[in-house]
Amino acid sequence: MNQVRIVVGIIIIIISYFFFLLSLMRVFPLWIAAPALFVGLVFTLSPLATQKRFKGFHK
Repeated sequence: MNQVRIVVGIIIIIISYFFFLLSLMRVFPLWIAAPALFVGLVFTLSPLATQKRFKGFHK
């Protein structure tokens, strides 16, 4: 499940990066493109960060 989420997140990042470049050329609104890129990055990196958590000592 995490691998699917990472692949979908990378696709979202590529699409939102394209819209961000269009917004820098003033073709697309920047106030939509910048948060979309941020959400794509958070969506992609969050499963990678949760794998390294300390789960406690088990007896």
